[in-house]
Amino acid sequence: MLTRAEFLGGATLFTGMLLSPLARAQSDELSVIQGAEKVLRDLRKDKAFGNAQQLLRRARGVMIVPNLLKGGFFVGGEGGEGIILARGREGWGQPAFYVIGAASFGLQIGAEAAEVILFFMTEKGLNGVLNNDFKIGAQAGITVVTLGSNVEGALSGPNVPDIVAWSSASGLYGGLTVDGSVIRAEPNKDSTFYGRHVTSKEVLFGPVSSTRTGTLRRELAGLT
Repeated sequence: MLTRAEFLGGATLFTGMLLSPLARAQSDELSVIQGAEKVLRDLRKDKAFGNAQQLLRRARGVMIVPNLLKGGFFVGGEGGEGIILARGREGWGQPAFYVIGAASFGLQIGAEAAEVILFFMTEKGLNGVLNNDFKIGAQAGITVVTLGSNVEGALSGPNVPDIVAWSSASGLYGGLTVDGSVIRAEPNKDSTFYGRHVTSKEVLFGPVSSTRTGTLRRELAGLT
């Protein structure tokens, strides 16, 4: 017969075995959050970011992909995990988890990974990307440009682009061709991270909160 100590020890081990997959999953989501924080810190100190801070001040939402990888994603294509945040009346909301993938993003020669930010400059652009399996370039009426010398003029003109793309890879900065890429919500990751069943839109616009996102949101607020 098991002693009380042996029973409690076995129960603790069994509980740990059950919880370990959840703990690992939460760690994965947290690593994406922390990666996004690093991207924002990089942008704050790097002059190559150019006028993107101006974009952030005007953006309705933003997608941050800390590590867009070349190969082995979306069936041999390119892509990575990221987060989307939407701006509300009281500032930036909570991050929802998304993935982006494509056959090719046109990374610089020799680059295997890149940091990527998509600025959603209009409500139309933000609402479009929140549709299931949004494919950039397939939705009529949503314009996409890459961050570069042409963007400042585009923002001051009568027709503001709906989405602006920025990337850095191997120390080189500039635009990223995102036409044809697919953006997909990851509600299971949202539910794991926030500890209850939630939809992506509930995270972005609803009463969802987490103490683990404070640094990210402060970094973003500091740039805007």
